[in-house]
Amino acid sequence: MAPGEAVALTIWSISVLALCIVLAYASWRLVRSRNMQYWLGSYVAWKWAALFRRRPPCRHVYFCFADHYEPYGGGADRARARARVAQWTRQYPAVAARHQDSFGNHPKHTFFYPAEEYDPELLDQIKQLCARGLGDVEVHLHHDNDTAENFRRVIGEYTNTLHERHGLLRKDPVTGKVLYCFIHGNWALDNSRPDGRWCGVDNEIDILVETGCCADMTMPSAPSDTQTRKINSIYFSRGRPGRRKSHDTGRDVRAGRWGDAGELLLIQGPLTLNWKDAKLGVLPRIESAELSRDAPPTPHRARLWADCGICVKGAEEHVFVKVHTHGATEESMQMLFAENGFERLWSELERLYRRDDGGTLRYVTAWEMYAKIRELAIGR
Repeated sequence: MAPGEAVALTIWSISVLALCIVLAYASWRLVRSRNMQYWLGSYVAWKWAALFRRRPPCRHVYFCFADHYEPYGGGADRARARARVAQWTRQYPAVAARHQDSFGNHPKHTFFYPAEEYDPELLDQIKQLCARGLGDVEVHLHHDNDTAENFRRVIGEYTNTLHERHGLLRKDPVTGKVLYCFIHGNWALDNSRPDGRWCGVDNEIDILVETGCCADMTMPSAPSDTQTRKINSIYFSRGRPGRRKSHDTGRDVRAGRWGDAGELLLIQGPLTLNWKDAKLGVLPRIESAELSRDAPPTPHRARLWADCGICVKGAEEHVFVKVHTHGATEESMQMLFAENGFERLWSELERLYRRDDGGTLRYVTAWEMYAKIRELAIGR
């Protein structure tokens, strides 16, 4: 090789290497800007494993709408909070009446109502929807710099009030303990934020189990930095003394084995990448099953949710889809009601999964989803 050719080849090699370094650095900055470093490895492993998974011959889709329902959110006063709930109680029954799943059930909405916004009048209004078979109420909580003792007290008092004052939740017939499902405010379950904000209780999972929590439905939280390594899963986690974010990993629920003492069931919603709606055609959107004014339901998103295949291991033909929203805001209500978000969502779900070939769609509340998962796991 002539000297000039060698120099040119060296310059070319250095240029290619520099370009690769720049691209790698830019990609890593992009990943970190969206907090994808917490779960990208799990996503790649999950997609790779999917290439070798056998699809079940028939799917039964269970759809749960988990609403972080905050009437006083955004600093709303009492009049505004009441107007928000009044709109829901007025409009939701009419739109839900036009839709049915494979078993004749109308859509059901689970209102995860925050303890710090407790308002007996509003809860009694929501209870009217529940009494008509259109939903249920579960537990939500925002807290910051909290202690284990205070968290235990707040949860205990709130769940007892919901049951005794409003006839909500349910009691264990053996222990008499009030049972509930839970979503953590600001996604910070088990003090999972790196800076320790919006929780403060390292042993939160243990306290949830102790106070009657049967299932947590906080995840996914991407692009928040509270997102767990484990994705698209139904699994058991156990609190680890002195360590936060115990639910980062856990034991998958399998047919034939239920939870052990001290374990908390976590039911995750879908988390994947949406390449079809990529920004600028190259940057995939994070699909976390959130419905909002900026992220309305689409046919493609509805397919992605079920394709995540969240299931009890050994019963893969049963797929669980949990989506979430902050449904009490004016922006969300505009999307869901005025812009026909509910209509488009349910119509697409019914078109895709209410089939004549044995495939079924079932609208469920959070508690009904938990109960079905338990039924599959214990083989009943």
